[in-house]
This record gives sequence, structure tokens and C-alpha cells, in this order.
Amino acid sequence: MAKAVMNDLLKKRMTASQQASELRTSDEAYEKLFREAPPPGEVQIRSLPLDKLVPFFTADIGFRPYTPAQLEAFAEQLKEEGLLVRIIVRPVPPGDSYEILAGHNRTSAARLAGWDVIPAEIVEADDTRAIVIATSTNLIQRQNLSIIERGKAYRALLDAKNRYRQWYIDQDNETFGENRQKFRAEEKGIYLERGRQRYNARKLVAEFFGVTEYEIRKAVKLTLLIPRLQEILETAPKRLNLACADLMADYDPESQEAFIEMCSVEGCPINKSMMQHIAQQCPPPKADRQALYTAWREARDKAIERMSAPPRKISFDRRNFAPYLDGLGSDKEIEALFLDFLRERAQRA
Repeated sequence: MAKAVMNDLLKKRMTASQQASELRTSDEAYEKLFREAPPPGEVQIRSLPLDKLVPFFTADIGFRPYTPAQLEAFAEQLKEEGLLVRIIVRPVPPGDSYEILAGHNRTSAARLAGWDVIPAEIVEADDTRAIVIATSTNLIQRQNLSIIERGKAYRALLDAKNRYRQWYIDQDNETFGENRQKFRAEEKGIYLERGRQRYNARKLVAEFFGVTEYEIRKAVKLTLLIPRLQEILETAPKRLNLACADLMADYDPESQEAFIEMCSVEGCPINKSMMQHIAQQCPPPKADRQALYTAWREARDKAIERMSAPPRKISFDRRNFAPYLDGLGSDKEIEALFLDFLRERAQRA
């Protein structure tokens, strides 16, 4: 068999495998989270007009599109190789448009490439399954997602899971209501409590995506930041680090507006100790904006004072450090090493 034919055959096999993996991955996620297979439904494969496709609107899942440069490169690839993996959509009733569940970047690149239609898998999916498809494929396949993007995806999954759990409990309430003579109140309470324990949403999401519950809590909490602070966190981490952003997320949106100006001041970036002082003086969740500014200025002035204070001579008993200092060089070299350590520690604070 010619090498070109062999390469083409291998590419087709890989493409088929990847295509199958998108829906399979989402179905596995659905089964893990909801402890049952997704509702059965017909899957159609056909080319759809690009002007009939609309972005995912069922929930805010937070994924950012490729940059213009990435889309241009993707469009060139489509011109040369065609679309290797079909997009996944679902019909939008009652018209003839389709909501994109997976493949927003593929769709945008196809438009840049001058295409009029794009190959698609059309699935029957309720809102819950649509959210699972839209989030799980991105969370697994895209490794460069920011913590805000991950947080919004986790949050959408948790919300879907919690809505499902509430429906499950409501159904049980109806069942018990119809059979009052058969089930006593205490049996009902035990049954519902077991249901709550069984459907621990955050734990199930963490297990499926191979992360910790702490990571999910942290990421989801950061989605409570107002959009401008989210943007600063993602694009200018030196102006707003994760530790400070986590503390800011404890405040309501109106109070958070004050932190935008604090993050923009040059020469004295806000750090964790400053945020802790602000939180102590103006406890969340709601605080007067002027009071926040006052607490921030106090913390900033103290930080500037510490930085401008004359150095104090520090002496150590060299015998305590002897096991670690042998071979490190002169006292000045040791002093430089210690200063580097303190600077790195201050930057992480």
C-alpha cells in the first residue's frame, strides 16, 4: 500500500475515533454525574448552512474563542485538509436554526475559510445534556483553559446537577404524597437524606475530571468576580493575583467596583496582606465604597512605609545554619541568596 494512501487511512481512523470520543466523553460524564444514561435520541449527520448556526446560549459556560491569529491558522488548515471532526449541534425549536454544543472555533474557522456549510452531528438533547456536552468536551480537550473558564464550566455543571437533584426530590415528594398511608414521615426523611448523600454534585464532578473538590470550589468562587476583575485576573496577574481575587470574590458586585481602581495603581500592587487589612476593616459581603478606599489607603501607606524604612541589621547564629551553609560561599553570597528567597516569598503573598 502506498505511503500516501496509508497516511490517509490512518488519518480517517483517527478522525473517526476523535469524532466518536466527543459524544462518548459527554455521555460518560452524564452517566457519572446523573447516575443514568442520557435520554435516548436519534443522531443525524448532515451538512448545515453556517447562517443557521447560533452560539451556545443555554448557560454561561465561559469558554473564550480562539484568537484571530489562531482562527486564521485554523481556517488555512481547513482549506488544506477539510474538517476532520464534525461539530455537534441540537435543533432550536420552533425554527430551523441549531445551537452549537461543540465546535464554535471550527464554525468560526469555516466562515473565515469561505465555507457556506459545515458537517454536523445533530443530537436530541435537553438542556441538561446540552450543558454536559458543551462543557465536558472543552474541559477534557482544551488544556490551556484559564481558571475563570474552568470555574464557569464547573458552575454550569453543578447548577445542572443541582436542578436535576431538586427535580428528583420533588418527584419523591409527589410519590410520598400519593402514598401517605404506605410511607411514614420518618421513612421519607431517611430516603431523601440518602438521596442527598448519593448526589453530591461537586464530588462527582471532581472525580470525573480528575481534580479536587478544593480546586472546583476555588474556580467556581472566582466566577463571582465582576467581569472587569475577571479580565484583570486573567490578563494582568501581576496587578491581581489569585489570593487577592479570592478575597475580593467575597464581596457583592457593587462593592467589587472599588477594587478595580486599586488594581490599576502603579508602583504598589495590591497584595494579600493589604486585602486582609481591607477585609478586617470592611467585612464582606457588602461595604461602603469610600470605606474600602480608606482601608486600602491605610494598607498601602503601611506597605510603602515598610518598603522605604531604613534597613535593620539582622544577625544570626551561624552555628544553627552550619549544616546548610557549607559550600555556599561567602557571607555576602549567602545574604544575596536569602534576599532572593524573601523577594520571591513577598511576590507570592
